[in-house]
Amino acid sequence: MPFVVAAVKGVIKPWLAGTYIAGEIAVFLVALAISPKEDDAGAPFAGFLMVPLIITAATHTALLDSERISIAK
Repeated sequence: MPFVVAAVKGVIKPWLAGTYIAGEIAVFLVALAISPKEDDAGAPFAGFLMVPLIITAATHTALLDSERISIAK
């Protein structure tokens, strides 16, 4: 998790890394609740829940190096 590394190095505030950890755990728990079995009909939607998480994390990780972004730094 790049946000944990960034928090440890002091690039961002620890609360931001904690927010991402909590959000990731919440998404995983919702995905498991929707599709507890491998052959369940909810499996495609449960997998789709990971897509917004990945896009959001990748976008925010790319913004860590931007000098114009100062939120939580």
